[in-house]
Amino acid sequence: MTEEEKNAQEVGEMSFWDHLEVLRGTIFRSLLAISIISVVVFCFKKFVFDDVVLAPTRSDFWVYKLLNMDVNMNLVNLEISTQFFVHLKVAFQLGFILSFPFIVWEIWKFIAPALYQNEKKTVRGVFLAASFLFYLGLYIGYVLIVPISLNFFLGYKISEAVVNTISLNSYISLFTSTILAFGIVFEFPAVIVILNKLGMVYKDTMNKYRKHAIVAILCIAAIITPADPFSMMIAAAPLLLLYEASVIFCKPRPADEEIEEGEPETAQE
Repeated sequence: MTEEEKNAQEVGEMSFWDHLEVLRGTIFRSLLAISIISVVVFCFKKFVFDDVVLAPTRSDFWVYKLLNMDVNMNLVNLEISTQFFVHLKVAFQLGFILSFPFIVWEIWKFIAPALYQNEKKTVRGVFLAASFLFYLGLYIGYVLIVPISLNFFLGYKISEAVVNTISLNSYISLFTSTILAFGIVFEFPAVIVILNKLGMVYKDTMNKYRKHAIVAILCIAAIITPADPFSMMIAAAPLLLLYEASVIFCKPRPADEEIEEGEPETAQE
């Protein structure tokens, strides 16, 4: 009996409750990793906030010097408990971010037994690339989108009589939602490659709907960035590159499927 047959037999012998038990273990270990790393991050408050999270609020942030921007924010706290809960929120989110490779590994271990050996080789590589793409998206969101967004919003005024007073909670919401959105969006090529291996998406499909994808990408860029054209183009450029990279890594439709799709038309003629 080959290894593929053994894996298929083991998966087939597992009941629904067995699968549920394995899934429960996967979720438990993932949450445990997030919790442990969150506690560690919580203990390094000064470094996390002064050197990382709040760095884009200061005019000496290296991105502002590179892009010749003048951004300087004075954050205020409006509620007595906000700073403590912001600390908890950021610690948990960084716990998720730093434990992401472990979570991907746990997901891989959960689905691997259901795959054949040839499928494992391809999907394993995709899962390894998923962590890299996630962190690349976070980095672009951090060094490009967040500074550009702050520069736009701080410079936008409906009247000179209105003075911007930025709350801590408002800044943290924009910061975390922006970088996490880009981290998740950058998983697009990994998802496409997996769907391609499952026979759900092919290169010709991606080429056929390229125009629709461009419109969708521009809409996504408009949602996750300020609505000015410059910010939209900065956000849309890496997303368009991701789409083209997905097309490159997609395999074409097998010849037998093309024949099957052409049979009804031939019969009709």
